[in-house]
Amino acid sequence: MAKYRCTVCNYVYDEDKEKIKFSDLPKEWVCPVCGAPKTAFVLLTEAAEEKKVERTVSEVLIEQAAEWGVQYVFGIPGTSTLGVVDAIRKSNGKVKYLQVRHEQTAAFMASAYGKLTGHVAACLGVSGPGATNLATGLYDASLDHAPVLALTGLVARQLIGPGSTQEIDQYSFFEPICVFNKILMSEDQTTTLTTLAIKHALLERGVSHIGIPNDVQKLPCNQRILPLEGRIPNLAFSQEDALVEKAASVIDRAMRPVIIAGFGAMGQGGKLLKLAAKISAPIVTTFRAKGVVDEDDALCVGCHGTIASTAAAELVRKADLLIVVGSSFSELTQIPEKPTVQIDINPMIIAKTYPVEVGLLGNSAVLLPKLIKKVKENLKPTYMAEISKLKQGWQEQLQREADGSLKPIRPQYIIKVLNDKIAADAVISLDVGENCWWFGRNFQMKQTQKMVMSGYLASMGFGLPGAMAAALAYPDRQVVCIVGDGGFSMLMADFLTALKYGMHVKVFIMNNGRLGMIMQEQKVEGYESWQTELYNFDFADYAEHSGGIGIKVTEPSELEGAVEKALSAEKATIVDIETDPRRFL
Repeated sequence: MAKYRCTVCNYVYDEDKEKIKFSDLPKEWVCPVCGAPKTAFVLLTEAAEEKKVERTVSEVLIEQAAEWGVQYVFGIPGTSTLGVVDAIRKSNGKVKYLQVRHEQTAAFMASAYGKLTGHVAACLGVSGPGATNLATGLYDASLDHAPVLALTGLVARQLIGPGSTQEIDQYSFFEPICVFNKILMSEDQTTTLTTLAIKHALLERGVSHIGIPNDVQKLPCNQRILPLEGRIPNLAFSQEDALVEKAASVIDRAMRPVIIAGFGAMGQGGKLLKLAAKISAPIVTTFRAKGVVDEDDALCVGCHGTIASTAAAELVRKADLLIVVGSSFSELTQIPEKPTVQIDINPMIIAKTYPVEVGLLGNSAVLLPKLIKKVKENLKPTYMAEISKLKQGWQEQLQREADGSLKPIRPQYIIKVLNDKIAADAVISLDVGENCWWFGRNFQMKQTQKMVMSGYLASMGFGLPGAMAAALAYPDRQVVCIVGDGGFSMLMADFLTALKYGMHVKVFIMNNGRLGMIMQEQKVEGYESWQTELYNFDFADYAEHSGGIGIKVTEPSELEGAVEKALSAEKATIVDIETDPRRFL
């Protein structure tokens, strides 16, 4: 009787033990461990069985991560990660490695990838400085609940403790950031820790970290790869009908309901519009939820909070009921204390800031249809006319602000031109600063567009890495980065990375020669404007000398043509736009 080995997971089929010849198994038979087809098995001679193919811990870790959906690793090679880097090289494209110029870029890219797709990407840093450089991007992922796998090298096990070169207490360093944080100390832990890390990142929507000592990376390891199937639960859960009926009865009594959609409602735009139409309610969004429905839809009245539209602010102020779906109640969103029906998948967010009438715990994709079915149709023509009038007034204000005749070029006009020219299915990455403020306030997003930003951490430098991650996640879509000169210059070296990997990102720099938002904050708080001016150079010239396309815009009449040229370009492009740091003057 013979034995056959699965070339995917090394499972051995023993004819003597199974009592059925391998050749007699049906064609559709698959490996009971990994699900590989019968054709993946090879005859195993006694000599071959004794001489199993040796793999390293690094190779098994990378293969296991690939099995659980990790496609990308972003990082910089270094002494303490050489084993992992070589394992990625040997993965034959199952996992792709992108070399960046700064580990902060790597972590921001992993964070943005998680926000955009819901899937896990990994970032890799060496022990010591590589690990600490990841921290900002990982905190961004942690605070915005993006799934990320962070891998770091460590010094060899025998050197941990005495204080060797590039040794820090990485476990303690990552503990406040992570939902899962372990040091892989034995080859027997490889598949277990790798799968647990990815599972925690996906289900708890946060950062998982595995530190791997240099010597452990090279240890022989022949653990079987664990399949993903059957290991991740379905999160499409809901509440019992009685509680949904209670929420519906509260909504039925409201005369001026307002729906507030947060990031947790993304992808549910059609359901939100059905609910809004049935109960005659406007839809207000948080900043991160821009585009959950088309912002030019009659029922969408814009964002609430510090970038609020006048329509959204007025309607929320006068509302007698808020229906809040997937919002984290950030202080910047400024959701007031009012009678509220709340839907959220996180139990800690329900009634986070004040008591609610009804809190529905569950997935909005499941709860919204149940709620739509339970509420009564309630047409309110007077209220709908008021909504329409307020929205029209806000749109007219935005049009007045976007004056294309003024110089320096006004940021409102820049946003209007971008709004008119960017593709209907574009992916837009924002940096933090004045550019972000103007986009949130003035850009009218479509439901078919996507937007990614640094939310709770609000970190400058996110824009370019976010765009690079978007280019990987959506290679067939237009990718736009809107950034200020301060934010872009923080990680501008990685424009070279975009060129290296053929990412056709289009970077629009709103260049006002200073840290514009900080200047405004100094003014509001009564301080002198000081240390906000920036010593810049020609960013378009930098793009050209890097091998990309650079376009300089100083005149309002040049802007439309420059934007069209950039968006049609076949390589990474920077449009350096001189703009006015003053807000409404």
